[in-house]
Amino acid sequence: MKQKIAIIGAGNLGQAIASGLMNSGLIQPKQLTLSRRHLSKIKNFEDKGVFITQNNIEAVQNSDIIILSVKPYKFEEVIQQISPYLNPDKILVSVVTGIDLKNIINHIPQKLSVFRAMPNTAIAIGESMTCISSAQPDDPNILLITKIFDQLGKTALIDDELMDAATVLAASGIAYALRYIRASMQAGVEIGFQADLAQLIAAQTVKGASDLILKSNHHPEKEIDKVTTPLGITITGLNQMEFNGFSSSVIKGVLESYNKILNIKDDKE
Repeated sequence: MKQKIAIIGAGNLGQAIASGLMNSGLIQPKQLTLSRRHLSKIKNFEDKGVFITQNNIEAVQNSDIIILSVKPYKFEEVIQQISPYLNPDKILVSVVTGIDLKNIINHIPQKLSVFRAMPNTAIAIGESMTCISSAQPDDPNILLITKIFDQLGKTALIDDELMDAATVLAASGIAYALRYIRASMQAGVEIGFQADLAQLIAAQTVKGASDLILKSNHHPEKEIDKVTTPLGITITGLNQMEFNGFSSSVIKGVLESYNKILNIKDDKE
């Protein structure tokens, strides 16, 4: 890939994207620019050959693809700062939570390719679930943007109206999955394992469960049925979890996160 990429706002997600891009071999460090107010927090990327800067305009001018990865409350300030330098030859990809394509386009004086993408932090190891939406359904750059994120996990093209839901299910969802692993670890310690071994068992078990679904395309219940024998220990554990609200708690948490995004959008409008 020949294009140069700038990540504006290299916080946790921005750095994860940068790591994923380099680890995939899709780009070389010299093709990547990271901008952030506190350069000390991204000094490790400079040591690898990445150009780092506090100047967002400089980052945009030196790049072909600009990934906007700032906090929602910083969006207005940053997009107004860089928009005069977003010429039609550049591609803008926003990973900003709660800011839809219509809002983004309203801040850009010139017509160019604009996308939203919502990865999660597993992008750092090439295992993200990234949902992508495009301002123009027939934009020829869709193939390029999809190709980039395909190197970093799995992708799905969705309507922009679903991006808030994708943010909750995929980006926030990784935290929900990690919280289950932590809880399973804690239980593992209580029944006799050392913490590091409990972590390995819990994490690999979740990874195996995910791969079962991804590779077989089976509904989760089909795989659950294979291990819930009559009078068995698994069904006893599952029933106890459900009695204490396991599924309903997950569903409620997802819905509450979704409502939070809607409130962020309402505050911006």
